[in-house]
Amino acid sequence: MNNEEKIRLLNEAFVHEIEATMIYVRNAFIMPQCDPSRVTEAIAIDEMRHMNWLADLIVKRGGKPSMEHQELDFGGDTLRSQLEHQVVHETGAIEMYKRQIGLIDDDEVVGVLKHILDEEKRHRKEFRMRIERM
Repeated sequence: MNNEEKIRLLNEAFVHEIEATMIYVRNAFIMPQCDPSRVTEAIAIDEMRHMNWLADLIVKRGGKPSMEHQELDFGGDTLRSQLEHQVVHETGAIEMYKRQIGLIDDDEVVGVLKHILDEEKRHRKEFRMRIERM
């Protein structure tokens, strides 16, 4: 796989992390209960760290991080709907990272993606636990 294709895939992941960060930060502000709000805020910070790691990989390979993103869906106005949407967002990330890990033939990139994948699985579990407590 050439660098251009790696950069394209890394930018796909970078944009997904941008979207997650913005959704989670906004939702953390308006969630009516403290525990889910704090967990969502902490996970937003993790997503920002992922953006940093991905941007570093993109730049090292001669690319520029893309700031283009889709219109954001925050998951509605209830705590349950927001948490459920966040589970869906994490599931999408998990699927994307698994696919990318199978495609990319760069040990450094794959190592970072595997680490992010593990964190996304943990994030999904944290959101699911908050739903189960409702």
